[in-house]
Amino acid sequence: MTVTKIRTDVSAVKELLRSDKEFLKPLIQGAVQDILEAEMTETLGAEKGERSEGRLGYRSGYYSRSLITRVGKIELKVPQDRQGRFSTELFERYQRSEKALVAALAEMYVQGVSTRKVKQVTEELVGHAFSASAISAINKRLDASLKAFCERKLKEPFPYLILDARYERVRDDGIIASQAVLIAIGVDWEGRRQVLAVELANRESRSSWKEFLEGLKARGLHGVEFVVSDDHPGLKKAIPEVLTGVFWQRCYVGSLKKLQLADSVLVGDSRSAEQTRCWGARSGISWSSSSLARSDSSSQMSTC
Repeated sequence: MTVTKIRTDVSAVKELLRSDKEFLKPLIQGAVQDILEAEMTETLGAEKGERSEGRLGYRSGYYSRSLITRVGKIELKVPQDRQGRFSTELFERYQRSEKALVAALAEMYVQGVSTRKVKQVTEELVGHAFSASAISAINKRLDASLKAFCERKLKEPFPYLILDARYERVRDDGIIASQAVLIAIGVDWEGRRQVLAVELANRESRSSWKEFLEGLKARGLHGVEFVVSDDHPGLKKAIPEVLTGVFWQRCYVGSLKKLQLADSVLVGDSRSAEQTRCWGARSGISWSSSSLARSDSSSQMSTC
């Protein structure tokens, strides 16, 4: 993950992530497991297998314990030590701390892993502060987990693709500047939305959008029939170069926050129009009359 930090919230993306089980479940499980391991390390005064004169005891395996979360039950391995010194308040404190953990994970997906945020959340979960080295270790593992999610393979088809760019104040190597944040959200035929990618670009251009879309295809993006975006010239040129033959529709609302797929459009030929109406009915969405065009032809516009 990049160390560059985005200072302004991309609130619509975070809102989606906070309800995305595929995003949250492995991250919550990994984060909680890492915290348990860090607690044991600090209880014993040494890492697993570490030779240390200050060691207060030795590990003695694990026992299994379930934790009920907003994304379902997760299975954890609770470490044990030979002397029985180790205890944790995490399970008792989790439910009242879960909201803060979920919000932090969504924020770190968009803005990068933050030592301050990890420190704040871990203290809330266990009721005490960790050492700087423990926070650093949790940071590294969380960063790796977020990177894996960002690079995950896209196995299911997404017939609808929403593309947007926001300009955010970004700190990079101590310099604050405005940079484009490119965003892709996929929508399946059941109306479920999923954040597919959020990436920084120096500017919103044909080349940056093309590279962004090619990255999505390399991860397995397929089945796209409709694309919704604003009419940025660079984006309009990039779409047909990467997603040949899709229908494209301009959205006038100007931001993902306002879009929410609530009274949008997307109709094409008779076959696609029927699919679209069925999808809209299942999703509680009303569709406007047809005025989409394929991305490789002269596009007609309709508002959303």
